[in-house]
Amino acid sequence: MPALDLSTDVVALAAAIIDVPSESHDETQLADLVEAALNQCAHLTLLRLGNTIVARTELGRSDRVLIGGHLDTVPQAGNLQHRFEGDRLYGLGACDMKGGLAIGLSLAATVAVPNRDVTYVFYECEEVASQFNGLQKVVQSQPALLDASLAILMEPSNAGIEAGCQGTLRAEIRLSGVRSHSARSWMGVNAVHAAGEVLARLQDYQPREPVVDGLSYHEGLNAVGISGGIAGNVIPDECVVTVNYRFAPDRSLPEAKSHVETVFDGFDVQFVDEADAARPGLDRPAAAAFVEAIGVAPQPKFGWTDVARFTALGTPALNFGPGDPSIAHAIDEWVSVEQVRSCHQRLQRWLTA
Repeated sequence: MPALDLSTDVVALAAAIIDVPSESHDETQLADLVEAALNQCAHLTLLRLGNTIVARTELGRSDRVLIGGHLDTVPQAGNLQHRFEGDRLYGLGACDMKGGLAIGLSLAATVAVPNRDVTYVFYECEEVASQFNGLQKVVQSQPALLDASLAILMEPSNAGIEAGCQGTLRAEIRLSGVRSHSARSWMGVNAVHAAGEVLARLQDYQPREPVVDGLSYHEGLNAVGISGGIAGNVIPDECVVTVNYRFAPDRSLPEAKSHVETVFDGFDVQFVDEADAARPGLDRPAAAAFVEAIGVAPQPKFGWTDVARFTALGTPALNFGPGDPSIAHAIDEWVSVEQVRSCHQRLQRWLTA
């Protein structure tokens, strides 16, 4: 695999990065290339933790900001290699988030004397369970490396600013029955049939659309999986309905869990995965100044992103990157060439003005 040229055109760099496989848990090749390329930049100090690379300027500025992006992608589906069609750059991870990753790497290499100190974090395992997340490992082991007045994650946001993020949790609703031979079904209790009440409550559920710090969020509570059954001639004695709750940042994680328990009152609810929401933080001076400098009106982030980790650290954080988040992870995933260029140009101006 040829070395990455971080001084090249940012779109060409994005195409080159797309062609380097980096599915979650298998980012070593891309991490090696990123580390080797950044090692050529005399103005940066580097630290590598697993497949996470932290690169920092040390200019003694009065302000420090953080720009971050993840190296990993979801599994490929015959869509690894890049291709161009008009303004669109296609390929695995083009939208989420190798277009944004190319911008961060280009800035790290070419803006040698920024107007504030910058910490760049290129990290592993964002697309999988939180326990593997490279950024979370930095939080746990060396949180001082992430100190900043503002964090910007290059997550796809249609070249706009998406503030905060909704929280997410998964719960398993466990239903019990009595096993019997299906030829004598009246001797058993069908646990799968009992799931009907759970599904009915979900069907009737009306999600909230609260306004938080001037931004309108849209919650969702949905079944994302159902399992049950032992064999084709056995009445099942257990069924599990897995639900996902996406909650607005005016609710804490304990409040969100309590809400789910209330919705499914009378059922056995077990929480299996959770991540807190993050308030927009637009009232914080560093965030407000960035919004003014970029010149676009902030929108809410409906999905969960690592901005929540920075919020927990007391650092305001925003999502700002190229790509339509609604097509992230799609087989025909793509990113707009124009958005890659515009995000790159606006961040470059912000760091050098």
